[in-house]
Amino acid sequence: MDKAFLETLVYLHTKDLYSWAFYNTLRTDIAEDLVQETFLTALEKIDQLKEDSSSKTWLFSILDLKIIDFYRTKLNSNGLPQTNELPIFFNQQKTWYSHKKPQFWHQNEKDVLKDEEFQFILTRCLETLPENWQTCVKLKYLSEKKGENIWQEMGINTTHFWQIVHRAKLKLRNCIETHWLKK
Repeated sequence: MDKAFLETLVYLHTKDLYSWAFYNTLRTDIAEDLVQETFLTALEKIDQLKEDSSSKTWLFSILDLKIIDFYRTKLNSNGLPQTNELPIFFNQQKTWYSHKKPQFWHQNEKDVLKDEEFQFILTRCLETLPENWQTCVKLKYLSEKKGENIWQEMGINTTHFWQIVHRAKLKLRNCIETHWLKK
């Protein structure tokens, strides 16, 4: 493969790769770094690109691995916070406190996802989560990966993963209801 071919790959796929990296990290600097690392890896492994393969698919598979590696390094071994770090949602009878009970959202789920204000609040609420929680939520719900794949890729056990997801959902719901529904 020659230099012109590599330049063509960069020209054709940088924008799409960057969009995917940004979608998964929500950070410009990290997305740019991941795309750059993707092209460097592609350069090193260009001989693995088969003639009948799609270069775009190949580059995206490299980028997906870079994104997973990025989040894996962010995940520290003590990924669960102490219980007292979470707002208290339940009483001793394990029922919702009335002021923490989930509120009724008056919008259709699909309409909410199109709402720019909601997207802004969701992004800000995601940023309040510990990084390993963000990783689990983004991989599960934004990248739509299966739980089994996520915990294997991140090197955590099943229970740990589902505890993180559950706690993250509680905090996200609370944050969204506080900053979006109560406006």
